[in-house]
Amino acid sequence: GPWLMLGSLLTNLEISPDSPSHDHCGTCTRCLDACPTQAFPKPYVLDARRCLAYLTIEHPGSIPEEFRSLIGDRLFGCDECLDVCPWNRHAQQSRELQLSPIPRADLPEMLEWDDTRFRKEFRNTPIFRLKRSRWLRNICIVLGNIGTESDLPSLEQASRDKDPLVCEHALWGIQQIRERLKTEKAKI
Repeated sequence: GPWLMLGSLLTNLEISPDSPSHDHCGTCTRCLDACPTQAFPKPYVLDARRCLAYLTIEHPGSIPEEFRSLIGDRLFGCDECLDVCPWNRHAQQSRELQLSPIPRADLPEMLEWDDTRFRKEFRNTPIFRLKRSRWLRNICIVLGNIGTESDLPSLEQASRDKDPLVCEHALWGIQQIRERLKTEKAKI
């Protein structure tokens, strides 16, 4: 299936290119249908500006508000299209510890990390490439989507961060939690 880790190999060897892959999808559109942002305008075409993997990993700035709630609890990437692909049904889960999920309980604590702590914890991991500000941006969005009242102090502290990217997303996260709390209280 399409589960793979992209990487690079530098060599001075002459290597013949592989032949193009055959279309194994047929009429299947599961990946297109599963995408939370409709990032596939048509088969084999991806609009990266709408892709949650791009937005949470590659995008350097503010994540547009229209996509923040769609990020849900995804801190780093999105695999919805890969999860539904029938070619992946027999794929084995990685035993690589660096690819293991991060416990949700750690998120408020991570908002308090300075750059030194971020570098120490994530050196030699895929998350390191985000740098601290984009990692905290993503945490603020996730806490805004799934956080509770107990997460507000950490978000409030993050809203005073020296990095404007972190501040903006922390304020958004605070607003989302407060709106949820207000809605929940109105139901009672």
